[in-house]
Amino acid sequence: MAPHSDHSSQSPSSSLPNYIDIPVLIVGGGPAGLLQAHLLSKLGVKCLVIERYPTRLDAPKAHAISPRTFEICRQFGIDANEIRALGTKRKDAFWVNFVTSLTGVHVGVLPYERMDKEVLEDTPLMIHNIPQPTFEELVATYLVKDGVEVRKNHSFVTCEQSEDTVITTVEDRAAKTQYQIRSRQVIACDGAKSKVRDSLGISCEGDITQETMMTIHFNANLRPVIGEKLGMLHWVMDPEVSGFIIGYDLGDNQVLICNFDANKHPVESWDEELCRKTVTAAIGTETPFDVLSNRPWIFSRKVAKSYNLGNVFLAGDAAHSFPPTGGLGLNTGLGDVHNLAYKIALQNHLCTSPKSSSLLSTYQHDRKTVALINAQQSVKNGIQIFALLKKLGIGNAATTEEAKKNLYARVKDPAWADEIKRGIEGQREHFDNHGLHIGYVYGDTTIPECASPYFRKYVGGARIPHVWLKARPSCIPEWMPPINSSYVTEFSPEEVRAKEYSTLDLCAFDAFTLICRDVRWKDVWSSAKTALPSQLKVNVLVLGKDFELLDGKYAAEWIEGFGLDNGGAVLVRPDQHILARLDGQGSIEDLLKVLKEHVGI
Repeated sequence: MAPHSDHSSQSPSSSLPNYIDIPVLIVGGGPAGLLQAHLLSKLGVKCLVIERYPTRLDAPKAHAISPRTFEICRQFGIDANEIRALGTKRKDAFWVNFVTSLTGVHVGVLPYERMDKEVLEDTPLMIHNIPQPTFEELVATYLVKDGVEVRKNHSFVTCEQSEDTVITTVEDRAAKTQYQIRSRQVIACDGAKSKVRDSLGISCEGDITQETMMTIHFNANLRPVIGEKLGMLHWVMDPEVSGFIIGYDLGDNQVLICNFDANKHPVESWDEELCRKTVTAAIGTETPFDVLSNRPWIFSRKVAKSYNLGNVFLAGDAAHSFPPTGGLGLNTGLGDVHNLAYKIALQNHLCTSPKSSSLLSTYQHDRKTVALINAQQSVKNGIQIFALLKKLGIGNAATTEEAKKNLYARVKDPAWADEIKRGIEGQREHFDNHGLHIGYVYGDTTIPECASPYFRKYVGGARIPHVWLKARPSCIPEWMPPINSSYVTEFSPEEVRAKEYSTLDLCAFDAFTLICRDVRWKDVWSSAKTALPSQLKVNVLVLGKDFELLDGKYAAEWIEGFGLDNGGAVLVRPDQHILARLDGQGSIEDLLKVLKEHVGI
């Protein structure tokens, strides 16, 4: 595919300015914007990315790549094994430690998310920790292969819409000049302070707490300090800190996020000296390190009231932002762009009017509820854990010194042991969001009682449940490599070889997938497709002929759940979510009705 920069400017009339014409303009070159560009490119939709900053920010920011994000990357050709080779090793990230300081009292420990081997019965790819800039750099290398242009130091100014187009004014910040881009859609991935969202007049719902936070990026060799107390997160109870260290790389790259009293330490007082003092208190001993940056923020959540206005769509932090407690923000945003990609592609390839596309209107229906639930959970996690830190440390203490005295007395007092244990155990849900990561169902507004358990669902809107496949089915594209699960050192070589392909791999990113056991469904589709546009593809896969399930805990349930033994079938969307179940009496008309209603034709 040719780079977008090859597209010439066109002038519809002598009275109008020249435009750069491109089907989709993406505003923002963070993780959501970059992944959106890759997905659209793979789907054959040309796009251009503009990013207001000239270089990528070094601060690690988010760090958790959820199982669902992994599955999305794999579906679109970003090698999951390549991602796994970057970032924090599983053995270094397995635990969450609760400490008075890194060298102080080890108060308690919880597992960090689901990194046990059993989780691979629910997903082919367990959670992984990688600094956001590293993930962005990886996705950017795929954009080079895709031929997608990313214009850095170019910022959004304003946009105007007509029925089928958006004219966006862009500033080249280096040249201090402006130019215009004409596109069918604009996708705003320009962050929590989105200029696009503001220009559209879209407000947000949510709330702001009184908790003031400081993120300090520093580098130190913490391995000698931590010793055997490895972990992805280290919650520091010392009242001088009241926060946590994220160990992106325990040997060289960390972030301290702390909750501070703005009355005692106003934002403007946070110079390098105060940052160093706080980091040193968190470590608990004098250790060489450099303060690389610091940034204040308010513990809050917000979700856009509307995810689009006309042909301009919000995704990622532009659509929602919430605290990092739970690791849900980045992954929610990447789920947005996955949902939006196939809908944009279908609308463009079918050449239907963006204004009349009912398919695009399902984007908000699908994704907003996910964001609202994840935002609520993130705030809940944060409030609970900072309340625990304050209870153990600060209490009613008048000074930091008195609070420290209280803390160390309590963690050593047997009378407090049970209460401390209960308090830490009460944080377990915070560090296990497995159900939220892969269990959401589009169209279901039920708020889960607990974020942790995952329940397999065989209903419309759910992600198709994962089951391991026997060998490599011929229907899986050649470019998709086998999953390498050898990082789970508990597995034998035979177990690793048995975990190479998943039912999720059956779902092509550019087609609907009709899964059945009764071969008559091939005839049903052959007849139905004559009544549909040729651009609308459906792959029909027959269990027992095109693929086999590996005998295991959930294979029989998977077959029964979709009614395959009774002649039924399941139709899966290009984003791996179930569109509909069709019973054994399903007809050509039934299949056509489901597809036409979803696509809006």
